[in-house]
Amino acid sequence: MPEDDLLRLFNRGAPAWRIALARWIDSPRISNAVIGVILLNALVLGAEATPWGHGPVRPWLVAIDFACLAIFVVELLIKAVAYRLVMLRSGWNVFDLLVVGIALVPAAGPASVLRSLRVLRVFRLLTAVPAMRKVVTAFLHAIPGLGSVIALMAVFFFVAAVMATGFFSEAFPAWFGHLGRSTYTLFQIMTLESWSMGIVRPVMETYPMAWAFFVPFIMLATFTILNLFIGIIVSTMQELATRPEPLALPGKDAQAVIARLEQDLAELRRLVGRQG
Repeated sequence: MPEDDLLRLFNRGAPAWRIALARWIDSPRISNAVIGVILLNALVLGAEATPWGHGPVRPWLVAIDFACLAIFVVELLIKAVAYRLVMLRSGWNVFDLLVVGIALVPAAGPASVLRSLRVLRVFRLLTAVPAMRKVVTAFLHAIPGLGSVIALMAVFFFVAAVMATGFFSEAFPAWFGHLGRSTYTLFQIMTLESWSMGIVRPVMETYPMAWAFFVPFIMLATFTILNLFIGIIVSTMQELATRPEPLALPGKDAQAVIARLEQDLAELRRLVGRQG
C-alpha cells in the first residue's frame, strides 16, 4: 500500500524531497491518470488483435502502445527514485515491475515469445484500482483456508472416479475407461456442461440406476464443495473489511499529520545537533 511505503520512508528518515515526490506519484490525480493510460493501452492491445488493427491504423496503434509503455516506465522510475529499496517491500510494486519488464523484452530472438505477454499490462488495473486490490488481497488471504477445501475435493473426486470406473468403464470406456478419464468426465459433470443429455442420459440407457450415482455427486460437488470456496472468500473479505483502515494518504488530514511529523523530526534533529 502507498500509505505503508510512505510511513516506511518516515521511519528511515528520508529527505523531504523524496517524501514529497512519493506523495505526488501516489496522489489521486496521478493514480487516476495512470488508470486512464492502462485502459487506453488495453483498448490498443485489443484493437491489435482484430483485423481492423492490422490495417492502415496499425502504425498509430504501435505508437500509442509505445507511448503507454514509456509512461509506465517513467512512473516506475519515479517510484524507484522516491522509495528506493522500500519500493520492493510492496508486492504490488514488484508485480508492476515484472509486468512492465516483460514488455521491454526485445521483439526479436528466442525471447520474442514473451512479447505476446505484454497484454499482462492490463493486470496493472489490479494494483491501480483500490477496489480490485482489496478483492485480490482477500483472495490471497483466503488461500490457506482454500487448501483444506481443495484437499477435500481431491479425496472426493478420487473416490468418485474409482467408483465410476468400476460402474461404467465396460460400456463407456471413452468416458470412464480408466481413472484419468473418469476424473475428467466427472469434472465436466461438476461444471454442469452437457452433463444430462451429453453423458448421464446415455449412461442411463445402459444402466437405468446410474442416476443414483450422478445426482448425489452433483449435489455434493457442485452445490456443496464449490460453495465452500465462495464462503471462505466472502468470509475473508468481510474480515478484511472490518479491520481498521490505515492512515489515508495523501488526504488533507493525512497531510496535516505528515507536516506535523516533519516539524517534530526537524526539531528532534535540531536538539540532537545542539547536544552534540
